Amino acid sequence: MKQTQDRNFDDIAHKFAKNIYGSDKGEIRQVIVWEDLEALLANFDQQETPLTVLDAGGGLAQMSQKVAKLGHEVILCDLSSEMLKLAEKDIEANGLSEQYRFVHSPVQEVGNHLDAKVDIAMFHAVMEWLADPEEALKLLLKQVKDGGMASIMFYNHHGLVYKNVICGNIPHVLNGMPFRKRFKLQPQKGLKPEDVYQWIEDAGFEICGKSGIRSFSDYIGDREFVGDYEYEDVLALEKQLCRQEPYLSLGRYIHVWAKKKQQQE
Repeated sequence: MKQTQDRNFDDIAHKFAKNIYGSDKGEIRQVIVWEDLEALLANFDQQETPLTVLDAGGGLAQMSQKVAKLGHEVILCDLSSEMLKLAEKDIEANGLSEQYRFVHSPVQEVGNHLDAKVDIAMFHAVMEWLADPEEALKLLLKQVKDGGMASIMFYNHHGLVYKNVICGNIPHVLNGMPFRKRFKLQPQKGLKPEDVYQWIEDAGFEICGKSGIRSFSDYIGDREFVGDYEYEDVLALEKQLCRQEPYLSLGRYIHVWAKKKQQQE
């Protein structure tokens, strides 16, 4: 069984907010992605501010709020009206409302709501929930102006295989990891990095950097006696090795950022 339609999080938006972001795993994800976004932003002349940023399928807008705090303008698009309401409340509490525009729309149709192409497109942890991730990415990347940047994070097929093996779900892996109606907050499929990199390059982008997101922390067992370490040690390990192979390609997610090539006249 395969996913036949895009996932809308209206039904579990509050649970999503608590479980995904209110955890060490969520913190590790934000730290690593923010390091990449700082490198991405350095590609722009600071005189050009404010930049226009499209946060597509942005959910609670945690990462784009960090960008907005630097003075940039954000268009937050999401299929879930409930997620947008939660995001709007959080954005208002953080005093960033004037820098946001909210669009209730599937990411595939966001171009209908834009007046012009954007400087930066963010597409984080969305593709694994879509029936046709390649088409959605293609449509999104069309919304980026020449010389603009894209920040893309996706659930990694290799990480999913590795996690299932560690948990002893070996028959499930041997059977091709068929779709199961469990784990509402865990994607049922991962994307192969080589496929996503190819889609990005086919859209006229040059890949600038890649990071494994939680290349280690998700594989540490919950056993009582596994060594003496603190959360800070795990975070330091992630930061030190997440951009090196083979660890990069074992991340539960992979974050990749890329620049759109100038079109030849």
